[in-house]
Formats: sequence, C-alpha cells, structure tokens
Amino acid sequence: MAPSYIVFFGTFVHHSRANSKALAIQQGALWVSTTDGRIKGTDWTIVTEGDLRALLREKGWVPDTASHYRRGTRVKIVQAREDQNEFFFPGFIDTHMHAPQYPNTGLFGDSTLLDWLKKYTFPMEASFGSPFPNIPSPRAYRVYNQVVSRTLASGTTFASYFATIHVPATNLLATLCQKRGQRALIGRVCMDHSLDPKDTYKDASTEESIEFTKDVISYIQSIDPDGTVVKPIVTPRFALSCTSEAMESLGALAASYDPPLHIQTHIAENKQEIQDVQDLYKQSYAEVYATRGLLTPRTILAHGVHLTSDEHDLIHKQGSSISHCPASNSALGSGICPVRTLLDKGITVGLGTDVSGGYSPSILETVRQACLVSRLVRHLDTGNKSNEDDGDKMVLSVEEALYLATRGGAKSVRMEDDIGGFDIGMFWDAQLIHLGRFSPAQSQDDGESRVDVFGWEDWTEKIHKWVWNGSDRNVKGVWVGGRLVYGRSEVECESRRGWLSWALGAGVVGVGAVFAFRRMKL
Repeated sequence: MAPSYIVFFGTFVHHSRANSKALAIQQGALWVSTTDGRIKGTDWTIVTEGDLRALLREKGWVPDTASHYRRGTRVKIVQAREDQNEFFFPGFIDTHMHAPQYPNTGLFGDSTLLDWLKKYTFPMEASFGSPFPNIPSPRAYRVYNQVVSRTLASGTTFASYFATIHVPATNLLATLCQKRGQRALIGRVCMDHSLDPKDTYKDASTEESIEFTKDVISYIQSIDPDGTVVKPIVTPRFALSCTSEAMESLGALAASYDPPLHIQTHIAENKQEIQDVQDLYKQSYAEVYATRGLLTPRTILAHGVHLTSDEHDLIHKQGSSISHCPASNSALGSGICPVRTLLDKGITVGLGTDVSGGYSPSILETVRQACLVSRLVRHLDTGNKSNEDDGDKMVLSVEEALYLATRGGAKSVRMEDDIGGFDIGMFWDAQLIHLGRFSPAQSQDDGESRVDVFGWEDWTEKIHKWVWNGSDRNVKGVWVGGRLVYGRSEVECESRRGWLSWALGAGVVGVGAVFAFRRMKL
C-alpha cells in the first residue's frame, strides 16, 4: 500500500512570509500528503528519534518499511541528519532563464549585450528550428533535457523559461518540465522586428508571431489543464525586437485569458539598449510596455538595471516585478542594479540566473552574486558623500538574498501562497541540503561537499557557509509537490535497506546515508 503521508524530520530553514531579514530555523517534524503534495501539519517539539516514534504512535501512522501485518496509516519518513549537517530548505525559484542558450554558458567574448546577442545568442537559438513540421530538432531535446536536469540538481523547483521562436521546440520544453516535475512558466519568444536588416532569426510577420504564440499556449494548457506544473507565459523578447503592433497584440492576448496569462520580457538592461528604445519609441522603456498593455501584476521584467525613479513608480503602480540577474549584469558589463531602491519603492523582486548571459544555472550562485554586487552600489557615485553613507543600506544580507530566491520569487510568479516556504497548506517544494561532517581535505572523494563545517558553528553560520561555498554537490534530494524529482535512486536505496538499527525499527531513512552504502559496498 502506498504511503498516505511523507514525514520529514530534522532541521528546517526558511523565511516567515513577512520577514526577509531573518531565517526561521526550526527542528522537528513536518508531514506532507501524498495525494496533493501539500504540507498538512508540523510539530516543532520533535527532537529525538524517540519523539518521532511517539508522534507516529499518536497519529496511528506506520512506517512504510514496517511489516505489512502492522495496522495503521502508512507513511514514509525522510530525515535530515543532524550528524551530517543536513537541513531542508525551500526550492529555489528562477524568475529568468533562457533555456536554449544553455550551451553558450560561459561564452561572452568581449561583447556587450547587443553585440553578444548577434554573435552568440541568436545563432544558437536559430539552430533549434527543424525542417520537419511539428517535430523539434534533436538539438532542442538534447539541450532542454540537460537544462531541466541541471537546474533540478541545483535545487531549482520553479523556473520561468524563455524558449525560442519555434513552436515544436518550445512545446518540447514544456513537455519535459511537465514529465520531470519541474514547475515552469514556458514562453515562446516573440520577435517580429530587428534593427539590423541582415538578421534572419525573427518571426516572419506580426500575425505569425501571435498565431504561433497561441499554438504554444494551447499546447501547454492541453498537457496541464490546471497549470499545476507548467503554465504558458507571453514572451515579447524586448522592445527592440518587437513592433508596437506585436506588443499591443501580445498584451491583449495575455489579458484575454481568465486568469490573465503571465508576461515576461527585458527592461533597462544596457544603456545603449535604453537609448535605442528611446530613439525608436520616443518613450521611456517602462512607458513603452505600459501603454501597450504589457505592464501587469503578472509581468516579470528582467534586469531593471538603469530604470529612472519615474519608471520605478510606474512599475510599482502596475504591480509588475523585477527579476534581478546579478551574474549576467556583471558578466556582460551591463551595470549594477540597485535592488534596495526597488524594494524600498515596494517593487517585488526575485532572482534570475539569466543563462547564458549568466554563467551558471544555479540560483545559489545568483544569491552569492546578489550579495556581492549590492556591496558595490555605494561606489556608483563616490564623489557624493551622502551616497556613500546610503551605500551601507544598499547591501543585501545573505538572509535577504535567500528571501529573494524563495519568497520573493514566489511572489514574482504569483504563487506566494503555494511555494517559497514551509507554511501549512503550501506545496512541499523543497530541497535537502547535505553539508557533511568535517573531513580532512586530502581524504575527500570527488563527490563530497566542499563546505567545511568544523563542528562548532551554529545553524546560521552553517547556512552562511553554504551560501558562500556550496554548490549542487550539496543538494541530496529535491521534491516538487511532495514528489521526489531529484535523488530518487539514493532515497529508494535507503528506504529498502536502512543502515541503523533504530531506522529499521522506526522506518526512518536519510538521503545522506547513500555515502555509507557506497563505503560499505553493499
């Protein structure tokens, strides 16, 4: 009989809904329904295995590893082991990523944004086309499968993806996300205009851009009618790649659905881009979008590095959010986004990897970069002493950057009541982080953690070490809606065998136990 609940036991780290500046670190038990994947209850008095066994008896729960002759509601138990410095953390939310650009990760040359698009980005995206109708290219499958695998392995449980102009390839990305269990917004890129007549990677016409977008929306809604895992998102690339007619039509298209569709695009990333938009439309970047129905409460605007104060006010008024992409902004030399200014204006901010402008598919790396670039804001105008004093306020703490990666991202995609934390009623979208015991560096295997925990650190210090030194090596399990989507073989191995006597009696398993199995060569 399949278990009715999964009981997670150990240390849980997240933010409360209203506090972005402090982590809530709790030890205890939390249980999730296997029917709908939502958190049904918590008990923060559970400290020891004995406490856990008492909880099971009180609830009438029987571990799924126990004899089938035992009566009771079957539950599976997963432990974050204290002796291995393991903890549960909400899944990361990537609010801006270009899935087809993943093969170009780390390729920048000496280009700025517009040159980089022509040299690297557009040729790669164009290669996702196929000579066969309704059949995606082999390259699309190879790249998209790798993207989903890498991001899940990095703890990303939700991603807002830009695809290409190609319908079959975009539909393939949606299918892969749906089957692999990664929540995603999937957008076919719309671009019916180019400043360079030689550019061939674009929609043949405005009408084609709209019709192909409708085709993708219809397909995504057919494979996931409730939008539980994948949803469509209207995706005008940016103002320079779309005609005014296309932007107006896309805004109207998004508004025609109930509820309205999400929208994603770029804004104010590069100073030359901003000047070109001003020359073309005779409006500010934000006004271009607002007057064409693209600034809505469901709009995600990537970058926002060089927005004016008036544009901040307009974006806040319209309820749109900003995806902060610090790694990309640094790699392409676009500038430093004053995130604190956005937050003080009341604008919702999430984090984005912006692969391949960004060099890593990891939101943890993006958290690091968000902290680092915020420390440089004070130097944008070093001749102004008051600006230097205010610069201290512009710095994002580790806790605040992690908030943007979880709760902030959830609000950006309008799922703040469902994901981003461990509140009762939320989906269990989470990752199990393994820091490991202290181990001399010369004895470490290639697969071991590179976060050195010496044993005297408190949990806040451990979290900081993870942020500054961690990687996908530390991700030992990822769940979306209560479904294990990464680390399955390890968890199932532990469920079958167990490796401590008390685990055999209580049915408690730990993802980190895989290392013990490897050493024992069972």
